[in-house]
Amino acid sequence: MDARRESRDIRGFMKAIILSAGQGRRLLPYTANAPKCLVPICGRPLLEWQLRSLHMCGIAEAVIVTGFMSEAVDSFATQLKLPGLHVRTLFNPFFAVADNLASLYLATGELCGGGIILNGDTLFEPAVLTRLLSEAAAPVNVTIDHKPRYDDDDMKVQIDGLRLCAIGKTLSALETDGESIGMLRLSPEGAGMMKCAMETVLRDTDGFRRWYLSAVDRLAKEDFGTVATVSIEGLGWCEVDCPADMTRAESLVRGFTALQESPKAASA
Repeated sequence: MDARRESRDIRGFMKAIILSAGQGRRLLPYTANAPKCLVPICGRPLLEWQLRSLHMCGIAEAVIVTGFMSEAVDSFATQLKLPGLHVRTLFNPFFAVADNLASLYLATGELCGGGIILNGDTLFEPAVLTRLLSEAAAPVNVTIDHKPRYDDDDMKVQIDGLRLCAIGKTLSALETDGESIGMLRLSPEGAGMMKCAMETVLRDTDGFRRWYLSAVDRLAKEDFGTVATVSIEGLGWCEVDCPADMTRAESLVRGFTALQESPKAASA
């Protein structure tokens, strides 16, 4: 059984939400005239590499939440052809004044059957998603990695076995057991739990300016066993957040280009 067939057998029909509403100012000058998701890496937009990896893992539909220069993303989504993967966009009109919690909340109707949540700046080899699809067992599953040291920008996690205890950038070194890579899998039950948690966070004074992972943190602390982790340690991924990340991103893409360029995955 090949990797694509195995992935389809694992997940059945599944949808992915890609949160790509921001400009990505930390990636300037690359984002001066394009949204972060369309910044080219090895000749193709970051978003295209994400969609190709989703396609190779058998994901049937991808909804891209847009904001900054949304028309450019709309045009790209219309032109890209990956047979078997339906791609469309959803505009977030609040992108300039809100963080990605608002983007995901706007897309909650898309996740009633569960699915994948993916940050728009997370570049990953297909094996990362394959592992998440095969090992996720809780209502909410957070994909994590491990490294020797973590900095203030890392979305750090505290875990107990596979259970997520806390997630956030302000966790201390003693509390930190890994980092979120910006990819989640929700079951249908987990999608409903996430919607309720996001509504609770949005009622906070600064709720509009929060990350959606603040809702995951709330669930992890209030509903024991609701949120679990899946480690992808040893597999290839990177966050494309600033110019210094571009070299690593290009190296990662070169490592799995042969997989991405299989005849069935090639764009028309």
